[in-house]
Amino acid sequence: MTKRTIFAVCAVLVAAAAFLLAAPTKPKTVIHVIQVQWKADATQDQIAKAIKGVETMNYPGLKNVWTRPIKMQLPEGYKSIFVMEFASEQALKDYANSPAQKAWYELYMPIREESRTSDITN
Repeated sequence: MTKRTIFAVCAVLVAAAAFLLAAPTKPKTVIHVIQVQWKADATQDQIAKAIKGVETMNYPGLKNVWTRPIKMQLPEGYKSIFVMEFASEQALKDYANSPAQKAWYELYMPIREESRTSDITN
């Protein structure tokens, strides 16, 4: 093989690898989106503690948490949105009524007026 052929083959392989790596993936994790309307008498300190509770939650099926919105298009009265990523649909199902959820609910439920959730996966 000539140097030119080797170079051309390498260029094609690099381009193909870049294309494959840049393509979005479809993970099997579950994204749990929570939109919250806080009670009128909820303090900023209480809200901060509830959100911190999500960020520090110790649950084995919980992979990632997002709590800092960049843009929100929420129904009137809703002030917060956060996202929890679970390892699988089963991890999300097992989270319901788990000790981790119950502990967080002690902070969250007394100040939550209403919430809406959406669960998304591939």
